[in-house]
Amino acid sequence: MEASTLLNSGTPDRAGPAGAGRTAAFSVRPRRNAARQQRAAAVAGAEAGQAAPTPLQIAILDRDSGFLVVLAKRLERLEWKHHELSATIPTKTIASMDLDALIVDPAVLGPRFWDWLERLCQARPKFRIIVCTGPSTVTERVRALEMGVDDWLSKPCHPEELLARIEAVVGHRRRPEPRSLETITAGELDIRRDQYQAFAGGLSLNLTRREFELIELLASATNEVFERELIYKRLWGPGMVRNDRSLDVFVHKLRRKLEAASPGWRYIHTHWGLGYRFAAEPSENSELAPELAPRELEPVSELAGTRLAA
Repeated sequence: MEASTLLNSGTPDRAGPAGAGRTAAFSVRPRRNAARQQRAAAVAGAEAGQAAPTPLQIAILDRDSGFLVVLAKRLERLEWKHHELSATIPTKTIASMDLDALIVDPAVLGPRFWDWLERLCQARPKFRIIVCTGPSTVTERVRALEMGVDDWLSKPCHPEELLARIEAVVGHRRRPEPRSLETITAGELDIRRDQYQAFAGGLSLNLTRREFELIELLASATNEVFERELIYKRLWGPGMVRNDRSLDVFVHKLRRKLEAASPGWRYIHTHWGLGYRFAAEPSENSELAPELAPRELEPVSELAGTRLAA
């Protein structure tokens, strides 16, 4: 048996939305690591007859020495490559790195974390972003997810959970299907897959990565109803937890941007008890369809009752 500690935030001078935590001991069976290595190989796209998969590339922005030591040992055991970053590295430089995931603690950046995160997300990195920090508020987690963060984990946390979160957010991205780059046109909307962005009247909607993934998924099957659980699995990876409203928050946010950019059209339609459908239809206020039925309302706020999950 091997003893290790919870990945923990116990440094007394930490700033920002992080806090101190306690440590605890646990045991891990050696066979778990072998199983995880097999899953990592599958995640990396290993198939019969193909070359051996490349290891995951992980970057860490944290100053908690205990956290870094424990995590580094785990990543080395899995043969995943990892890099410890400095808070002084420009966000554009980080965004250009060939990574699979970035783990960041807002406490390292202090009050400038939100501006830093916004710049990083606007640079549209190809890797996944996981925030791992101390206690936080619902508002902070929602704000981060809306910006483009893929997961938010609170310290102290179990190393196995953090590694599982990495696998979950990276997994579905590293099993890509052949992806069309053709532009999808609907109503006044152009969804440009080559730019990971949508435009209305030639103006960008400034979608986050997750918002773009959502509209691209729905628009790829125009007029077909996507079940909520299927959308969640395609965008987040793991199965949706009961009462999880993360998807509804993103749909609500995306609808607001669509309405602002193209007020004469409705694009995302709710099918109660099932999911969502994409179709360009003139809105009830549009001169194109004055007799259109009243608009569906989404019975969810951006914050209330929201459970955020990876």
